[in-house]
Amino acid sequence: MRLWFEWAMKGKQIQQATWLAVDTPAKATAAAEDIGSSKVIGIDTEYDSLRYFREKLCLLQVKAEKSTYIFDPLGNLDIAFLGEYFASPVLCKVMHAGDNDIRILKRDYDFVFQNIFDTYRAASLLGCDRLSLVNVVREYLSVEFEKQKSMQRSRWDLRPLKEEQLHYAALDTAYLPELYLRLQDELEKAGLAEEAVRIFADMTKVRWQKRELDKEGYKKISRYYALTDIQKERLKRLFRWRYGKAKESNRAAFMILSDQDLVHLSEVEAGSITELLASGFLPGGKLQHYGAELMELLGGCPAGTEPR
Repeated sequence: MRLWFEWAMKGKQIQQATWLAVDTPAKATAAAEDIGSSKVIGIDTEYDSLRYFREKLCLLQVKAEKSTYIFDPLGNLDIAFLGEYFASPVLCKVMHAGDNDIRILKRDYDFVFQNIFDTYRAASLLGCDRLSLVNVVREYLSVEFEKQKSMQRSRWDLRPLKEEQLHYAALDTAYLPELYLRLQDELEKAGLAEEAVRIFADMTKVRWQKRELDKEGYKKISRYYALTDIQKERLKRLFRWRYGKAKESNRAAFMILSDQDLVHLSEVEAGSITELLASGFLPGGKLQHYGAELMELLGGCPAGTEPR
């Protein structure tokens, strides 16, 4: 589907751009032709790092000369062909705070990146202290546009996506090529172009790292120091168990049990799941899933045992 979106520029001028949801081989071929014939492309992703233990890549947007192409990593289309363009030393890839985008794309597709330009890093190098995309576009292009925070936090992992979500995603790359030209000119005037090149080259080397258990993380939970030694030991057990469950199910830890849930469970004295349910600390659904494991964890520790 190809759609138009509009944005208002300073002075009431209106610009238009197109985006295309790439969901067939024919559309992928058209996208490849446009990307391959462009000198500069913009790149952005939408991923969910809130609800998942391991960030989930949900969309990839590429702004080429003719259109913005939206690729769905959760669909059936193979997007590995984009690796040729991301690795090209000739084609300039423009991103905004693209470190995590690069990490996740490398993780999921083993892409290699060369010749990138990061508008966040460039603006920072030039002394800009308000570095959101909206503010950088306003500062250097004198363009006003609005990005709804509620849309940023929307469910990018659910299908079908809403049309307004796709508009939002396309807008993230709409200004990147133009912003690159302006910022590159400013860097050259300021004598910072070579330093910027070194910074961007370092960005291409970033790698995704597995999330490791913070073995002392339970001590950072509010009210930890108000607990007894036995309760602290329970909290440690619960904290480490939750990490394992989150990793196993690829769900955010708070969706297993919240920090407050862990503290409450550490404090409760219950000899059975029925008693635990009667305590009111957890809804029945949680107990149905985890009740037996929680009872084992809440068995306590021998008197005088010090938490490690």
